[in-house]
Amino acid sequence: MNATSPVGALLLCRAEPDAVRPVAHLLREGMLLAPAGEGWSVLVPEGTPWQGGQPAEGEAAEPAEPVDRVVGGWATALAVGSTWPVLALWWDGDRAGYTLAAGFRRPVGYVWLADGTPAGEDEAMRTFAERLGLDPVLDVQALEALTRPDPETDARARLRGLLAVLTRTGLELPPGPEPGEPSGRPTSGADAWPGAERIAWTGWRDAVMVELDAVENSRMGPWMRGPRARALAGAQLAAGLPIALWGAGRRSGGWVFAGALLMAHGALGLAYDRIRDEAPDGP
Repeated sequence: MNATSPVGALLLCRAEPDAVRPVAHLLREGMLLAPAGEGWSVLVPEGTPWQGGQPAEGEAAEPAEPVDRVVGGWATALAVGSTWPVLALWWDGDRAGYTLAAGFRRPVGYVWLADGTPAGEDEAMRTFAERLGLDPVLDVQALEALTRPDPETDARARLRGLLAVLTRTGLELPPGPEPGEPSGRPTSGADAWPGAERIAWTGWRDAVMVELDAVENSRMGPWMRGPRARALAGAQLAAGLPIALWGAGRRSGGWVFAGALLMAHGALGLAYDRIRDEAPDGP
C-alpha cells in the first residue's frame, strides 16, 4: 500500500448472520451482511464515514475521522450488545491493523505501517489468540511471526496472514472483500453472495421490532409469545393479586410491591402477545 491506497474496513463477527443482524441494525450504517464460513459473519460498510461529511455551500468540510477509530467504535458497540467477539480489520495509506472487541473487556489491537513494519505490542497478539480461543501453541506462533520485521511483507500481507490463522476456526470470506481494497461500496458481484443481505437503518421502531423478532426466534421465544407465554402471564396475574392483598392486610410494603410487580408483568405479557398477533404484516 502507499499514500494513494484506498481506505477501508471489514467487520468479522464470531456468530451466524441471524445473530448479527439485530445488533448490526443499531449501528445506523448501511452495510452488507454475509456468512463468512462456519460460525462467522462479515459486515462490509457501504459508506465511508471516515472521509468526513460533504459540506453545504459556504460551509467548511467536516474533518475526517481516522478509519481505525470509526470501526473500532463499531466493533465495541457490536460486542457490548452481544455475546460474541467482533474483529475489525482496517487500512489506509499509512497503516493497517485490527481491533478485537469482546463484551465489556477493553478492546485489543495491533498496527502495521504500510511497508509492514510492526508498530504494536506483542502481548496484544497473545490476548487476541486467547479471546478467540485459538491454539495457544501453533496459532500463537503464527501470530507472533506477524510481529517480527520482514522487509518483503507489507501491511496488506500482514492482514492476509492474520486471516489465514483464523481460517482454522472456520472463517472463510466470500469472494470480494479483500484487505487493502476500498470498502465504501460492495465489490462487483456482492449481491450474488449466498445469503448476503443489506443492513440499513430505518428508524428506532423498526430496529426494536427486528430485535424482538430475533428474541422471539430464540429459545426465549415460547415464553414471550404464544400459548406458553399466555399461560405464564396468566399465572403471574393469578399469583400477584393474592400476594398483594395478603401484603396489604399485613401492611407489608415489600409483599405488596412483589404482588404488584407480578401483576404488571402478567398484564404486559398478555398485552404484548395480543399486540404482536394483531400486527398487520408481522414483525
